Amino acid sequence: MPALLGMTGKLGDILLSQGWVSRGDLRAAAAADTKLPGERLGDTLLRLNLVSDEHLREALAIQYRLPFLRVTRRLVDREVLARLPRDFLLENRIVPMYEVDGVLTAAVDDPTNLWASEELARVARCDVQLVVTSTACIHALLGDLMDDGPGSFEVDDFVGDVEEGDVQMIEEKGDDALNLQELADMSPVVRLVNFILFRAIGDRASDVHIEPDDHVLRVRCRIDGELRELMRPPTGMHAAIVSRLKVMADLDISERRKPQDGRFRVRRDTRTVDVRLSTLPTVQGEKVVLRIMDRGVLRITLGNLGIGHQRLEQIHELIHRPDGIILVAGPTGSGKTTTLYAALEEINEPGKNICTVENPVEYNLRGVNQVQANTKGGLGFPDALRSLLRQDPDVLMIGEIRDAETATIAVQASLTGHLVLATLHTNDAVSAVTRLINMGVEPYLIGAALRGVLSQRLLRCLCPTCREPATPSAAMVRRFGSLPDGQYFKPRGCDACKGSGYAGRIGVYELLVVTDEFADLVSRNPTLGELRKLAVQQGLMTLVSDGLRKASEGITSLDELVRVVSS
Repeated sequence: MPALLGMTGKLGDILLSQGWVSRGDLRAAAAADTKLPGERLGDTLLRLNLVSDEHLREALAIQYRLPFLRVTRRLVDREVLARLPRDFLLENRIVPMYEVDGVLTAAVDDPTNLWASEELARVARCDVQLVVTSTACIHALLGDLMDDGPGSFEVDDFVGDVEEGDVQMIEEKGDDALNLQELADMSPVVRLVNFILFRAIGDRASDVHIEPDDHVLRVRCRIDGELRELMRPPTGMHAAIVSRLKVMADLDISERRKPQDGRFRVRRDTRTVDVRLSTLPTVQGEKVVLRIMDRGVLRITLGNLGIGHQRLEQIHELIHRPDGIILVAGPTGSGKTTTLYAALEEINEPGKNICTVENPVEYNLRGVNQVQANTKGGLGFPDALRSLLRQDPDVLMIGEIRDAETATIAVQASLTGHLVLATLHTNDAVSAVTRLINMGVEPYLIGAALRGVLSQRLLRCLCPTCREPATPSAAMVRRFGSLPDGQYFKPRGCDACKGSGYAGRIGVYELLVVTDEFADLVSRNPTLGELRKLAVQQGLMTLVSDGLRKASEGITSLDELVRVVSS
């Protein structure tokens, strides 16, 4: 195994302490208008010519507690070089130097590429000690040594025949839950896919993106709503990785021209995790997105979603009503489905028949009849709802109201003695009313059926280990008009939060409770402005107001509120 002793300190702090960059350089590199999507700090500094390559590599060596060395040809043993795959060394920028007492010393310019160092140890069949050198040294040595060095190997030599060989072990296992740790010592592709899943689950990622480009294969994880780069495997492994994932999800590995969807289940330690897979053909190759649905971290009670005490009591009263429709509004990824599942858990009891229509069914709820809508299979949302209404339901949950027919059936069901919970894509609570009207539902029906609308977003929580007190700027005060009293904080970044300054997320909410006066106004087909004016008069706490309260309590930052919630 490679001798990595773990990280020490942040890269920016190390560069600053050595005098290789200034605070102004770091601010310039971190600015939103200069940093490219997914680009790491060191790469940004290099691109902007704010740091030399040699100083950056030396700082990485300090960060990863590795030696820094200016490697020359005299330090490289050609016999050791000849034993290792040529393309693997070129793509991962690794120069094997010499082997002493069963330990191979190798030079790299990117010690963050953990997969490459682990794969080097496996291929070389010995322990590996890394040293860090400059990128110029790596390119010069690989160019000189590879041109006249004996022997060459292809990546396929150590990847193996994925389509017909190693990937079939999934089927031979005969178990729908694949144990990642049991598969850890198998082929490189299997081990790489398992490592990606292992890291994604451990980092509580919601999604994993595997994205091919002309000369780069990127693996990124969405953690707390933001994409972070995990690794850059060799581009030659792209087809093998995609095939492996397709086999795990029981998809057609020969079909590369059409999108495919599937799912599989893995197990890490004692936790069972559902993974939903989606493939999409692009001009660079198939892109894969994995949705990680970890039951172990699903927050399933209304009480721990960050809803304030007063509004929580109002929500409890709404969901325990015998009829009417309750909407949860917000963009994709704002936690709407989690809120609905929490509400169903709250009212789930033996005396109630609860049915859901979802696409897809994200989590299995005990005691709840869940139906997977499938338009291609002839079971769309309207057809599934009509069938469920003949199943004597007490409560209906609709994964998403997407069209006029679904909206009309939902409203009519709520008027005939059923409690209906559903999600809708709108920017705020009041806009949900006008969205239903625009869909073609009669305003008087909406006024009679609607009981409440909960609009929500997810904000990243400040890392409690490293957050720093901050005084709101004059620009922030002008933006929000006024700020509530309290203690405000800003992110800093530490090892606990992996340098992001944030850890976990919390919801901000806007609850519209439909009163008789509001229902009368809805029935008269009002404008959005008229609805908002009445809602505010009746005490509506907006998303911004809830976010400011959480910022004043030190839970999140004002910058995060600006990023997520428009004022």
